[in-house]
Amino acid sequence: MADLETAVLDGGPAGGLRVRVSGRPAVLQVTYPCELEEPACGVRVEALHVYRLDHRVQEEPLRYSYDRASP
Repeated sequence: MADLETAVLDGGPAGGLRVRVSGRPAVLQVTYPCELEEPACGVRVEALHVYRLDHRVQEEPLRYSYDRASP
């Protein structure tokens, strides 16, 4: 198993959260459940937010910046 590193999410709806990542992934996806007005036979809806690795940061905590244009 690869070593885990601490990363902080910068900006967006998850700004300030700290996570542990393995292998320095280029992109992290954060999802939030959306409330449905009526039950929908097992269907769920989630808002998707994308955070991209800031390659300038080489030491912990790594930094992932919110990408407003994604997905």
